[in-house]
Amino acid sequence: MSVETAIEVAPPDVPAARPASNRAWTGWLRYVLSKLGGALVSLLAVVFSGFFLFRILPGDPVRALTRDRPVSPEQLEDLRRQYGLDKPLAAQFGDYLLRVFRGDLGESYQYNRPVTELIGDDLWATVLLVGTATLVSAAIGLRLGITGAWHRGGLGDKLNTGIALTLWSVPTFWLGLILITLVPFFPTGGMHSAGVDGFFPSMFDTLHHLVLPCVTLVAVIYAQYVLIMRAALLDEMGSDYLVTARAKGLRDAVVRRRHAVPNALLPTVTLIFLNLGGVVSGAILVETVFSWPGLGSLFYEALTVPDAPLLEGLFIFFAAAVIAMNLVADLLYPILDPRVRPR
Repeated sequence: MSVETAIEVAPPDVPAARPASNRAWTGWLRYVLSKLGGALVSLLAVVFSGFFLFRILPGDPVRALTRDRPVSPEQLEDLRRQYGLDKPLAAQFGDYLLRVFRGDLGESYQYNRPVTELIGDDLWATVLLVGTATLVSAAIGLRLGITGAWHRGGLGDKLNTGIALTLWSVPTFWLGLILITLVPFFPTGGMHSAGVDGFFPSMFDTLHHLVLPCVTLVAVIYAQYVLIMRAALLDEMGSDYLVTARAKGLRDAVVRRRHAVPNALLPTVTLIFLNLGGVVSGAILVETVFSWPGLGSLFYEALTVPDAPLLEGLFIFFAAAVIAMNLVADLLYPILDPRVRPR
């Protein structure tokens, strides 16, 4: 029997598979770029709509600015020329776009100051009020929502849900007026008292003024967190992984804290970041009722003229803050939940 020489045949070239780390980075890059692109498109839509949205408001800003003073038609025409209101709408829109893309939000009609300066002056007051109310609301609402869902159907759950639904349906300005009437122990207007000097006296005076408007906002906002957290946790409570955790002998409190609540928190993340984005937009009605010197009051004053550059600048600023916070929430989602990580 003859023995044939075996000839090794080289296997055909097979392209090397990309390392898993490269695929992961590519997936993350695509995910981040898609979210950034969506945020940019949303911001551009806000910039384009912001111009026309406040041009359809009734009223002549020039006449509103001079309503208490006798002026001639020539003076009115000079003011319109000064503010660029004598140009065709298309030319005004072109000037508006050039300003915005340069980072210039224009100059206020009624204050004769740059809009960015006005926003910077009132931003701190709004962040203090609405930021404090948002954090307190989230802490109270999440806690009550978790407790209500874990002991669903009980007296405490029914009571908390009923109160939350009732307060959520109450107009904030009406609740603010009720608190002003029923709680005379706190200041009802402004942010500071006259004649208060020194760091600590001024700080305590500001906190004293903060109580009523903050309580008004918390009473309405916390209901969102209660209801959303309760619904999300109820959805998780029938999951198999919780049954497995209990079967391993873990205590009920450990199952809730380590397993159920982290997964149920995910729908609430978007709400928290959207509310944080809304912090800079203020609370127009609450700030107006309590004469709080924030961006909400500034927006209300701009509406009374109407002061188009100030309204447009505030609108863009508010929308940009919400878009930015929503982008942060989208980027955090894959970190918090491995199930939605890009591949």
